Amino acid sequence: MATRTTGTSRTSRADVVADAALGLLAERGMRGLTHRAVDERAGLPQGSTSNYARTRQSLLEAAVRRLAEREARALPPGGLPGGGPRELVAALAAALHRYLTHHRELLVCRYELALEATRRPELREFFDATGRQFREPLLAVMTAAGSAEPERHTLSLVAWCEGLMFSCAAGSFHRSVPGEAELRAGFTELLNGMLGPGWAPR
Repeated sequence: MATRTTGTSRTSRADVVADAALGLLAERGMRGLTHRAVDERAGLPQGSTSNYARTRQSLLEAAVRRLAEREARALPPGGLPGGGPRELVAALAAALHRYLTHHRELLVCRYELALEATRRPELREFFDATGRQFREPLLAVMTAAGSAEPERHTLSLVAWCEGLMFSCAAGSFHRSVPGEAELRAGFTELLNGMLGPGWAPR
């Protein structure tokens, strides 16, 4: 498979295509995502994108897959820590802050793809499957922390993060991204309410 070298890393042609698709989604929205536009943005010969994603559905799936890969880079290396509350809160706050300050274009892509998935059942299934890589570690953390209802608490935690990300990326707080200290306070308050006052980091 053809690759492109960037610094010390090598990116496959398929990833180049998917990255170009994400760039178009962030800049132009779903209507701007075409095979020809991806070829042009990626600097590839006309028809190259069709070799890797022959249909629009396969192009959208490639974008979702690549989005999940790039989002995962914002998570702590090796996953969420298994230590105490202080380490967990710090890791969650750092990951969310890193996402909000360095990966905001990926959030826009996520919303574009999520809305499209509501209209394409086949994409919805694919989109949901990639999302499990983020929910399942949180479920494990909530279970290990002693949550009486880990699935419900995981939903609340994810919803809080999603709401904050939308507000800061596309909503009324897009000009005021919270700092890590504010995010640590927010996570502490949220988790303390779920797990009890004895859980809060000192």
